[in-house]
Amino acid sequence: METASDACSVALLMGESCLERHIIAPRRHAELVLSMVQELLDEAGVALTALDALAFGRGPGSFTGLRVAAGVVQGLAYGADLPVVPVSSLQALAQGALRESAGTRVLAAFDARLGEVYWGAYEDDGGGLMTVHTDDLAATPDAVPVPQGNGWLGAGEGWRAYPEVLAARIGDKLLRSEPDRMVRAADVGALAEVIHARGDSVSAAGALPVYVRNKVARKRGE
Repeated sequence: METASDACSVALLMGESCLERHIIAPRRHAELVLSMVQELLDEAGVALTALDALAFGRGPGSFTGLRVAAGVVQGLAYGADLPVVPVSSLQALAQGALRESAGTRVLAAFDARLGEVYWGAYEDDGGGLMTVHTDDLAATPDAVPVPQGNGWLGAGEGWRAYPEVLAARIGDKLLRSEPDRMVRAADVGALAEVIHARGDSVSAAGALPVYVRNKVARKRGE
């Protein structure tokens, strides 16, 4: 499941097939996500306990959205005795761009508010998976790390919030930007399959969000 942004997204991967529900529903994640999970299980005709693992977008992103995903996946994992795979939401965004052949080098950015973006750079490993070029971080748009090489695709709402500043920062290394691209649970799942296969899953208790920064709001007077 993926709820780090305005999208509430749930997917079920079975072999080469993938069922998905993806709804743009700001502030309705807690209301919708469990019913979406049940819809997919009913459609596939499988029980939760029959799954190999659960996966969720660990962030960075909306603090409320991250807490919803972590809380729901923890509850499901405890109840079904399943391992959990936390996946970077920015990496999943980049994975979606690769899946749709939009770009093999992606600068993923979410609007972090407070004049900052959540930022990560990812490259195709040659086998169809995005690997980390720059670790996820929070920074002002004029201070994001500039990657090596050319042909980078800018993806995510951060490019809509700060298009000119980010474009100026990246310069001629930027191929183009896709500010409307959103992260999907199917891409969280694709990355989770690889992470789980190499033994990097965690217990339900270890299914924790990654906020990148701790400050979520300005105090009065700032």
